[in-house]
Amino acid sequence: MRKAVDGSAVSIMVVLCLIWAMQQIALKGAADYMAPALQVALRSGVVAVLIFVIHRCWLHDTWLPGIFGRSGLVVGLLFGLEFLLIAEALRYTSTSHVVVFLYTAPIFVAIGLHGFLPDERLTRLQWIGIGLAFSGIALAFLWPTLSGAVPSTDAHPLSWLGDVFALAAGALWGGTTIVLRTTKLKTAPVTQVLFCQMWLTFAVVLVFVLWTGQTTIIPSTTLGMSLLFQIVLVSLLSYFVWFWLLERYLAARLGVLTFMTPIFGLVLGAWLLDERVEKSFLLGACLVLVGVFLVNGQAWLQKKVWSKSQRNV
Repeated sequence: MRKAVDGSAVSIMVVLCLIWAMQQIALKGAADYMAPALQVALRSGVVAVLIFVIHRCWLHDTWLPGIFGRSGLVVGLLFGLEFLLIAEALRYTSTSHVVVFLYTAPIFVAIGLHGFLPDERLTRLQWIGIGLAFSGIALAFLWPTLSGAVPSTDAHPLSWLGDVFALAAGALWGGTTIVLRTTKLKTAPVTQVLFCQMWLTFAVVLVFVLWTGQTTIIPSTTLGMSLLFQIVLVSLLSYFVWFWLLERYLAARLGVLTFMTPIFGLVLGAWLLDERVEKSFLLGACLVLVGVFLVNGQAWLQKKVWSKSQRNV
């Protein structure tokens, strides 16, 4: 029986959201020494091996048969393409743009599950949230052009393409969640799900890296620390802790707390990488985040409103 989120869960989620926000910053911060796509490929390959070793030598959990050629293949490909797009997005646009557009994933999950699961039918409040989120996306994309704003001198001329890649990565993340919720994978052990995702991410992204020639490696302390952070904290520790939380706490309540990640991403990108946040993007990002909060937290909001109305009776 899963329980309501308590102080311990909130504290853990703050740390997880900081780690997830730092993921894009680590990739971009080491981009001068290794292409983000190659970083993703290497970390995924190493993590796939480590997960298999953990499964065989420590946890000894029972993997479901017939997963790898069906739903496991689909979820792995979606996950791999998601991270490929994230890596490519970071070549053209800022980490703040990437993390905000990436965390539109709950919007796509809500729309997708609306058609798959009767219990996931969208409420009026969630439709309002979706409308706000897409309005924010449109504002972030279109306002600089419509207003005639002069692009920043340090902005990449194809920054809009990076934004498109990040938004598409959010849609793929949503697709991954839908597959996990609607197939046999929802009963699969954590190690099996993560292994499917990691080894296929390694394969997909490595093929792209070799095809595009992004194979240059310049050894440095920055690169080593970035890869260590991504392998140990992001791809192993944070994912296992996240699944552990999902097994013990109400998923909807935890989903509301992930709202902290894009906020941390905006702040950390400006602080650590000196990224300039345009006013139009900041306004659009606020609309997106409010929309995502309404979609992801409507159950929590309804409970709060109901509890308040009961107290006033």
